[in-house]
Amino acid sequence: MQLPGDAPGADDESAVRLLLGRDPQGGYTVAVRDASGAPVVLCNAPLLRDGTPMPTFYWLCGRAEVAAVSRLEADGAVDEAEAAIGLDALDDIHRRYAALRDAHIPAGHTGPAPSGGVGGTRRGVKCLHAHFGWWLAGGDDAVGAWVAEQLAGAGIRHAGRVS
Repeated sequence: MQLPGDAPGADDESAVRLLLGRDPQGGYTVAVRDASGAPVVLCNAPLLRDGTPMPTFYWLCGRAEVAAVSRLEADGAVDEAEAAIGLDALDDIHRRYAALRDAHIPAGHTGPAPSGGVGGTRRGVKCLHAHFGWWLAGGDDAVGAWVAEQLAGAGIRHAGRVS
């Protein structure tokens, strides 16, 4: 099954290497781009090239978006988001994300597989970046929507949501 998003071109591969600070370790597509066409969210294959499980299906990589969400996290927004959304709703978000990611595990795979939901989380909120990345890519993620509201309220611009 093909990953959602655009297959990366040569320019994307160079940009992603710079954004990550390393070569990607697995297959990916570009799920969200900024106005100039630069990658903002990657959709990762659920297994790296060496077979290692990759729980983060949607990876926020846009420089401005990562910096803005990092500031929120540094200010304690992980706990705020978890309290605002609630654990039962978060459990549902994690289940849906895991099902979406797991549908892309190759048929017949018998080795280790990714576990958990958004960013590998089993319960609660671990990483606002992963939630926001999925939301930007069109995912039904209340935490990602909450992050977008916080950024908008602070006057911080970010890549637009894919619909």
